Amino acid sequence: MRVLLLGADGYIGRRVADRLLAEPDLQVTALGRRDSADIRFDLTAGSPGALARFLDAVAPQVVINCAGATYGSSRTLIRSNTLAVATVCEAIRRSREPARLVHLGSAAEYGPMQPGAPIAETTEPRPVGPYGVSKLAGTELVLASGLDAAVLRVFDVVGPGAPAASLFGRLADGLRRALEQGDLQVRMPDLSGYRDFVDVRDVARAVQSAAVSAATGVINIGSGHAVRARDAAHLLVRASGFEGGVAEDGRPAPVPAQAGEHARPAEPRLLPPDPAPWRQADVRTARDRLGWRTQVPLEESLGDVWLETACRV
Repeated sequence: MRVLLLGADGYIGRRVADRLLAEPDLQVTALGRRDSADIRFDLTAGSPGALARFLDAVAPQVVINCAGATYGSSRTLIRSNTLAVATVCEAIRRSREPARLVHLGSAAEYGPMQPGAPIAETTEPRPVGPYGVSKLAGTELVLASGLDAAVLRVFDVVGPGAPAASLFGRLADGLRRALEQGDLQVRMPDLSGYRDFVDVRDVARAVQSAAVSAATGVINIGSGHAVRARDAAHLLVRASGFEGGVAEDGRPAPVPAQAGEHARPAEPRLLPPDPAPWRQADVRTARDRLGWRTQVPLEESLGDVWLETACRV
């Protein structure tokens, strides 16, 4: 099977590329903006016609879209998560043999939800903020394209390679600095929300399963369990061996007994309340239509985050 992978240099895209390249029955071509791509193309600036010509040259049976932006200005998010998706859909439609499309969406498309209940794909999305809105617009473009397409609505991704700006990428970097400098506190944003954490390697397996399946429409990709972010953070702290405290914005850090008067209290930086304090995926569709479920426990995932951070030169 010939596969065209978009966004192979991203956090999820790198793991998807590793997964696909390990399969001898798959012929993988990577398209992106960097020199490492097999085909250099900017989805935010290139035209659908130009991309269609590349599609005709490669003749993929499946296009996997891991490209997009998580951070940045509203303009950047819209161009990366909406305009680029429109380009991909239109290019596939124009190509001689339209490929199947597997597109990565986000749980942020749902917006705030009622605590205590899993979120099914039939739930009406009500995103808040430019990121969730831009991702939902991309999903709607895929669903309305008329293509053979599946949207994997991915929940909170963790695991090795976590970006520095992500929750656990930031915590891991903070823990490393604290251990190196002898600090007794690490500052973090509010960690009171509940999240459905899923390992990036499990996400890559889900993408592979979707690529070779006939499933269409939106499919949630998560663990199916809601975990308080604070509890997950403690798993990472424990993996690091850090004996100090974590100071959340607006909430003082616990001072370890052995620290005594040498502990430096954090200066709280108040942030707005989390607009989505609860995320838990209903994963029955992924189980039934893709034959997929998570394999990597959260503790192992966060342990690998720390191992990579600690070994970074």
